[in-house]
Order: sequence, then structure tokens, then C-alpha cells
Amino acid sequence: MPRPNAAQLAYGSATVVFSTVALLLLSRATTGAGIALIGVASLLLGLLVVLTMPVAARRRTRASRAAAPVPAQDETIRVPAAHVGAGADTRIGS
Repeated sequence: MPRPNAAQLAYGSATVVFSTVALLLLSRATTGAGIALIGVASLLLGLLVVLTMPVAARRRTRASRAAAPVPAQDETIRVPAAHVGAGADTRIGS
């Protein structure tokens, strides 16, 4: 199983937190067993979100890295010239 990326972890964690709060508020559970059941259900829902989230972004970056051209060995490296600013020596006048 591939490792989840940062977006998957963020969405899964947010799902766990928000679903736990929502289920606790809606069910008004006060017993330990009820709260534990809501916690387990929220964790399973967060895991479901992580596993079903698409990972197309990872595939695109690998494809773009492989398609990048490699420079030839005989090409020279060009260095940009220094920028010449308008200083006191370029003024016209007295």
C-alpha cells in the first residue's frame, strides 16, 4: 500500500475531527460506550476518506519529471551581464 500524501492526511484528519464533533452533538451521547462507538465510527470514516481520495497529482509530477529534456554536454552556460543603472556618471549637463 502506498504512503498517503499530505493532502490525504489533512482531509482524513479533518474528517475525523468534524465527524466526531458532529456525531457527538447530534447523538447527545453521555455514556462511555456511546462516545467510544462514535470515536471508532469517525476514525473509520476518516480512513475511508484517505483511501478513496485520488492521487492523480502524484502521477502527474512523475510524468513531468520524466519528460524534462536533458541538456547536451557541449552547450555553454550563459551568464547574464551585470545590470547597468543610471548613476551620477551618466548624467548630462553641467
